[in-house]
Amino acid sequence: MARLLSLNVGKPKDVPWQGRTVHTGIFKSPVGGPVMVRRLNIDGDGQGDLNGHGGEQRAVLVYQRQSYEYWRDQLGRDDLEYGQFGENFTVDGLADDEVHIGDRYRIGEAEFEVTQPRVTCFRVGMRLGEPEMPSLLVAHHRPGFYLRVITEGLVEAGDEIVRTRTGPHEMSVADIDALLYLPGRSRDDLRRAVDIPALSPGWQGSFRDLLAETSIEPSGWQGFRPLRVARVVPESASVTSIYLSTPDGSALPRPKPGQYLTLRVPAADPAPVRNYSLSAAPGETEYRISVKRESHGVVSTYLHTQLGVGVDVEVAAPRGDFVLSQEETPVVLLSAGIGVTPVLAMLHALADSGSTREVWWVHTARSVAEQAFAQEARDVLRDLPHARERIFYTSDTGRLTQESLAALGLPVDATAYMCGPDGFMADMREALIHIGLSPDRIHSELFGSLSPINPGLTDTSHTPPHPPAGPVGTGPTITFTRSGLTVPWSDSYSNVLELAEACDVPTRWSCRTGVCHTCQTPLLAGAVRYTPNPLEPPSLGTTLVCCSQPMSDLVLDL
Repeated sequence: MARLLSLNVGKPKDVPWQGRTVHTGIFKSPVGGPVMVRRLNIDGDGQGDLNGHGGEQRAVLVYQRQSYEYWRDQLGRDDLEYGQFGENFTVDGLADDEVHIGDRYRIGEAEFEVTQPRVTCFRVGMRLGEPEMPSLLVAHHRPGFYLRVITEGLVEAGDEIVRTRTGPHEMSVADIDALLYLPGRSRDDLRRAVDIPALSPGWQGSFRDLLAETSIEPSGWQGFRPLRVARVVPESASVTSIYLSTPDGSALPRPKPGQYLTLRVPAADPAPVRNYSLSAAPGETEYRISVKRESHGVVSTYLHTQLGVGVDVEVAAPRGDFVLSQEETPVVLLSAGIGVTPVLAMLHALADSGSTREVWWVHTARSVAEQAFAQEARDVLRDLPHARERIFYTSDTGRLTQESLAALGLPVDATAYMCGPDGFMADMREALIHIGLSPDRIHSELFGSLSPINPGLTDTSHTPPHPPAGPVGTGPTITFTRSGLTVPWSDSYSNVLELAEACDVPTRWSCRTGVCHTCQTPLLAGAVRYTPNPLEPPSLGTTLVCCSQPMSDLVLDL
């Protein structure tokens, strides 16, 4: 008979970690006597990061006595006490390879349902003083698991644990954990997993994404290759289009509407790298980018003044997830200024496919003189039977507002794609949600740094990216394209993530040991080695910055 050996709770607190502060609830201690277990928590307990822990689906974390004994032997430690893995329930039995997602258990007065394995998070490594612990838990098939509270009630150490229901498909906690984090997964197992109602929505979404990804073949080319300027066409007082083709006129990989190119140009030393949206219909032999000249922009000035027909420029393959979906619902293409470029490519794609979708073309520019592609957009819109156009000029009517957007009568079942300055996109997203569009149907393109994911950190920096403090490195150069920064590598850093953090480059991570792939970043050029090796290699053309070191100069879309 399985049994609850220890009931552990702890409130979130701030703890120092690598010169920073982490707000975390992983520090748990045993408590005696009956304790009330409620829908969202155990009395006296709490979580510091509700994005990754806690909530209805992760109200209670379970870990086993047998796993404690295993890690004491594996790590050579005799100081591991119950609660140290951050669990609420330390149990005898309920092994990860025997408990199924969807199983239900009665403990004391309460009943619980198994919802998912433990989240791979750096804080368990921080708590144990074993940084690689998130990776080890997965690799050794001992993650532990979360419970949802079906019936609230009192529980206490010593209570028997009785299984009251077996989950559908009988997929164990260890099986589900491996299915997400380890290679060799099968589509049949993914289909079985998403068919388990008790599996938490986050894990179901991840498995649906994996089902969709398995049919996608990589396209394009690795690193940079020379493309030749075929034409240069002024579009407005400040915007110029540059047409690029292969030097021998051969076919180019066909991009998806909305994707962008990355250019490396000899405008300075080291050569800066910038991203530019493809602004025309996907073609077989030619790409078009459209560049706005900025008053102090080194690269845009070079492209406007130095780049002529016949000149070669280094280009990375089309990439980006801001792409037009294949649906029949209405579509809103919303842009401001030079943000028109990716949605213009989408507009071309809709017309070329003979789409009968309802299309709303909504654009804001400073003035008629500064509106690029005005006639081109009108010509394309005429080929779409259900298209509507609305143009706003800020010099005449002011900025596009929530009220003016609401007055257009946009269909609430539409999918929206928008691109423009950060403030514009934040305001428009709020406005679209306000008038009834679903948040998950609002997509935006952002060429600046992505919003960071740094779970638990309380002192995240808003300092612009800069070279790191201390002696200048002597290793390969590392270029962070979204941050506009190139710095030399130094062996004083354990991995590329640490260098990025030292430069205040916005980063995304969770496990910091190559398990969760939150830090997966497009690698435009260069080669890396891994320490430690990730449990599953990253996607082609990407790297895991949390555990990679450069073997050559790197160009990262970060």
